[in-house]
Parts: sequence; C-alpha cells; structure tokens
Amino acid sequence: MKEDLLQYAWQYRLYDVSRLLTVDGEPISVINVGDLNRDAGPDFFNVKVKIGGTIWAGNVEVHVTASDWYKHHHDEDPRYDSVVLHVVERSDMRIRRANGDVIPQLELRLDEATLAKYEDFRRPHQWIHCEKHWERVTHEFLQLQLCRMSHLRLSRKTEEIFALLEQSRNNWSEVLYRLLAKSFGMHTNAQPFDQLAQSLPIPCLAKHKDHAEQVEALFFGQAGLLEEAPSDDYEALLQREYNFLRHKFGLTPIDPSLWKFARMRPNNSPYVRIAQFAALVHRSNNLFSMVLENMRLVEIRQALRADLSAYWHTHTRFGAISPYSTKRMSDATLDLLIINAVCPILYAYAIRKEDETIQERIMSLLEQMPTEKNHTIEGWKRFGVCAENAFQSQALIELKTQYCDTRKCLQCSIGHKLLAKKCGGE
Repeated sequence: MKEDLLQYAWQYRLYDVSRLLTVDGEPISVINVGDLNRDAGPDFFNVKVKIGGTIWAGNVEVHVTASDWYKHHHDEDPRYDSVVLHVVERSDMRIRRANGDVIPQLELRLDEATLAKYEDFRRPHQWIHCEKHWERVTHEFLQLQLCRMSHLRLSRKTEEIFALLEQSRNNWSEVLYRLLAKSFGMHTNAQPFDQLAQSLPIPCLAKHKDHAEQVEALFFGQAGLLEEAPSDDYEALLQREYNFLRHKFGLTPIDPSLWKFARMRPNNSPYVRIAQFAALVHRSNNLFSMVLENMRLVEIRQALRADLSAYWHTHTRFGAISPYSTKRMSDATLDLLIINAVCPILYAYAIRKEDETIQERIMSLLEQMPTEKNHTIEGWKRFGVCAENAFQSQALIELKTQYCDTRKCLQCSIGHKLLAKKCGGE
C-alpha cells in the first residue's frame, strides 16, 4: 500500500472505526483526524485521539512500515516529539521519541473493495485512471465538478499572472503582451514566443509602433530569423531596419533554433504567427483598457484581428512564394487567444480589485464561446463527456492535465467520490 493512500484513508476515515486497536491491543477512538500537512513535519496536525482511557492531542505520522520512522530519522527531529500515534500498514518494530518514550502504533486495515479500486487507479496505460469506474459518475455530479475545475483553472492562471505583475511592477498592459505572445505560439512555439516578448520590451515597440515595417523588423529580428543572407527584397528591407533598431536599443535576438517548423500547416508557421502578432501590436492602442471596458465576444475578436502586410498574402516564409491568401486569423484562433490570454488576465484583475461583476462577465464570456478542438476534448468524448462551450472545455482540460495526467486521484473530487463513497449519491 502506498503512503499517500494511508494518509488518505486516515483523513477520510476509510476504516472500521469500531475496531481500531493499537498493536498492543489498546482501543483507539478517533475524535479528530487533524489537518493534513503538505510541508515538512508530521503528516497531520491538531489530532485528537483516545487511546485506552487517555485522550491525546498532538500529531500523527503515517508510514508504510514502522521502521520508516528511523529510516527518515524522525527520532532525531524534535518536530516529531509531539506525535501521539504512528499509523502504518505494517508494524515491524516499536518506535520511540527522542526521549525514549514508546509511541502507540495503529496498523490501518482498508477494506478489500477500497484497495481494489485504488489498484485500478494505479494501473498504467489508462487515459484516465478511474475509467473502469467512470460509469458511476452521474451527470449532475460531473457538472458541479466541471464548474469547480473551470474556476480552479482560472485561479491557477491568476497566480501565474500575479507573478508576472510583480516582475513588471504591476503593468497590466505588459503582462497582457506577454500572455498574448505565448498564446500566439500555441502549444508548439509557446516558449520561443514568450522569450521573444521578454527580449523585446514594450517601450522599444512604442517608439516605432506607428511604422508597420519597423515593428515587423523588430519581431523577426529578435526572433533570430533575420540572421541569414536575405532571400528577397522584403527580407532585405526588414534586415536593414532591424540592424539599425538593434543597435539603437542594444537588443540581442533569441536563439532561432528554438522555433519548431516540422509537421505544421503553412498558415500556422512561426513566420505567419510572428507577422500576425506584429500586426496586432502595430494597430492596437491601450488593448488592456479596451478589453476591460468591452467584454463582448464580437468586440474582443475584432480588437485582436489584425490584417497582415501585402507581402504575407503570398508568402508563408521569407523567399517562399505561395498561393494568395489573406491569412486572417479565424474565429477559432482568436478564441484561443481570448481563452488563454484575455480571460485569465481579466479574471486576475477582477480578483485583485475584488470585483465579482467582472468575474461573472468572464464566466459568461467563456460560456458564449464554442468548445476548443483538441486531443483532450476528443478523448473525453470516449467517456460520453461532451463540452458544450469553452467554460466546460477549459474545465475538462484542467481535470485531465492537473489531476489525471499527474495521478492526483486522491486529490480529485471525482476520484474521492469513486474511491471513498458511492458517486453522486447513488
């Protein structure tokens, strides 16, 4: 049995409370299981138990075998002197505090059904670890969890945004710039796009943002994509502009090898995405204020949609002529920018300002947007789970990536219901 399961069993009383005995035969009555500690020190604080005729208040430590107490050197750590009960799967020896006092031990026995379900959860090569029991999840219970997961996802992103705000001295526009850049890279090129934005501060762009070619030169130059001999007149023009601006601002481009081009549709290539981002920066003014004041889907899409220069209508990279295409960003692409950049920063702003009205409007915005199309959302359909909108698809992504993929079944509300009780009130 894994130690995390023993902790979980103690925390949620997955044992016969009427038959608890120490290894020495004294009856145990659990008055309070205490608070789980995820930091250094005993596993549970503020525990209250009755052992024999004495009530003890203190802490509980959990191990698979009793001898782990000494393997982990708890006998030498004064933080463990307050342990009043040692919960183990197997007691292979007595354990003592630093002063020599014997600590009572409980061999915790779980019922076979709980152990069997837990083993199902640990089985490898499953898309979700509870898939064998998923049919017991009721629609009503799942809807509640999806609502919770969507809020958790926004809250988790909010913490990341607060960290960026601290770095930028609370410059909301700069943080939105960083988030949009990363979102333009999608999953494949998110990292180089983020580094590109970091390497090219907003003040540099602000001085030249009225000149489309100079903005484009700055982005392609900082991306490391203007280092080779130019392949046509337009690339030569951008290279000349960049060389001047690079010297002016003391810029250093990022490593061009970071960009990924393989197995990518031409319109999704880094060249097209960088050109689109440059066009957005060129035409946008006070974008953060605009999306904050106009939280309607149509208006935000329009604010993010930027037309490329004529060169890119017939190119997907420098020197490579392609059939004419305006390469305008689709609503689906714009929605990903809104989901991954705009909504999170507005939610963070609402949290910082304690504005519940803005929070509700963001949720409403996500509910208006169509569900994303990706492998995760398709995977959930195998279990009869179909997202109705972006609010739900974000929840399903959070559930899969933050709980299923990381094997946090014991911290997942759905896993908890399936393991500990009948799900959804069955």
